[in-house]
Amino acid sequence: MTGEEWVECRCGMRHWGAYGAAGLLLVDRVPAQQVVLQHRASWTHFGDSWGIPGGARHRGEDATAGALREAEEEAGIAAAHVQLLATRVLAHPDWSYTTALARVAGPVDPQVTDSESAQIEWVDLGAVPELPLLPAFADAWPELAAMAATTATLIVDAANVVGSRPDGWWRDRAGATTRLLAQLETWAGHGVAADLLDLPGQRWWPQIVLVTEGQARRVPAIEGGQVQVVAAERDGDTQIVAEVAERIAGAGTQAVCVVTADRELGQRIEALGARRIRPRALLDLLGRSAAR
Repeated sequence: MTGEEWVECRCGMRHWGAYGAAGLLLVDRVPAQQVVLQHRASWTHFGDSWGIPGGARHRGEDATAGALREAEEEAGIAAAHVQLLATRVLAHPDWSYTTALARVAGPVDPQVTDSESAQIEWVDLGAVPELPLLPAFADAWPELAAMAATTATLIVDAANVVGSRPDGWWRDRAGATTRLLAQLETWAGHGVAADLLDLPGQRWWPQIVLVTEGQARRVPAIEGGQVQVVAAERDGDTQIVAEVAERIAGAGTQAVCVVTADRELGQRIEALGARRIRPRALLDLLGRSAAR
């Protein structure tokens, strides 16, 4: 069973997709100026309305994988040329729709590639509410637009996190930091629960920055990896404050979280507008990721 069938939901509505459905909201950059929208063919459900490329998920298919597959099938958007940013889930009693928000990360030329679309177009953000939108997309648009303007960054105080667990790190600080970096790389691909970052939606894929100091300064980033490694020129706290200040001053909405147990550092970054997360919360998530 591919999932291409209707669901009679206890909410009183019929929904397409036995295993739920998913779609891709592709933005040009963050904060977004344009998004890719689909003008649905007149014969489709809610025909002649505008929404995003999407459709029924296949059995056992992850929601983000389904959104990327549908975008390639319906709009010629290659999954390898986009970067996931976040997801938002519309949940009904017997069905769900996941919107995967992503930005352009390679050559992208959206176009009509199947009969379900009348048009596939880049649309200016301000013009979206003026279109005859698919009802559920219209309801979701204010929150999605806010998410499309948000840059999420997770800064990890390497020395503090490594020092929070008594596993012999003091004998080899560089080795302990290297292991932490490897764990972060594995975890990064799964995304972060939105509530950890105090953001809307369900999951986010933040930029992860690992700040190192002392004997761990020589730890390099993993080639082709997702985690940025910043070696502190002086002490780690000063570097972290500088990283936070630089990002908070950036365009759009900046959601910056710092993983540290250092109370004084926490007060300094919170004064700048960042959020503090305790190392235990991160380590618990890394442990669950390793167990998958």
